[in-house]
Amino acid sequence: MTTPGSRVLVWDWTVRIFHWLLVLGVAAMWWTGEQGMMDWHRRLGLTLLGLIVYRLVWGLVGPGTARFTRMVARPGAIMAYVRDLIGRRHRPHFGHNPLGSLSIFAMLLALATQVSTGLFSVDIDGLESGPLASKVSFETGRLLAEIHETSFKVLLALIALHVIAIAAYLLLFKDNLVRPMVTGHRPQTDFDTPQHPFRAPWPRIAAAAATACAIVYGVLTIGG
Repeated sequence: MTTPGSRVLVWDWTVRIFHWLLVLGVAAMWWTGEQGMMDWHRRLGLTLLGLIVYRLVWGLVGPGTARFTRMVARPGAIMAYVRDLIGRRHRPHFGHNPLGSLSIFAMLLALATQVSTGLFSVDIDGLESGPLASKVSFETGRLLAEIHETSFKVLLALIALHVIAIAAYLLLFKDNLVRPMVTGHRPQTDFDTPQHPFRAPWPRIAAAAATACAIVYGVLTIGG
């Protein structure tokens, strides 16, 4: 039974920490790249690699709204949601709405491209390179460096769209999407049917974190 003022957990604490560390990490990556602080740029890249691996694993084994299977929306559902938005009809979703899911998948893909190409990138003088650049030819490293730069521009565009969408939901529908990503909770009254809270199981958190650490350690070991 839903009582007035009752709240339900929508985002587990690991998803929320991932989100905000990603915000800080991308900003720091941009800054260190612009300032030529390549040692820190590489360290941050490896940190982001660990975060991405964790989120990918968590998307498979995590609870509730963290799972990718729950985020996948059929084309018909996406079109119906867009029609509702155009008609100024909006009801909060328990997790990502259909357009939000597309945005998350797109940003994860762009970020994964950005980080993975950075591992092998070589600058035009061959003086600065990613930790795995020695495993590819100079020409391949340069090609990946160009993709690295292009993918960052794509990532920035996706982030800008994401921020614009959040502002639009707040201004047009009075739906604050930032607060739940801070507190993890939404009022039960936001949803048509009662939603049950969930918790992130510690063994799965440990498994996802161990996988992320193992991947980063492997990159460092292979790169020498």
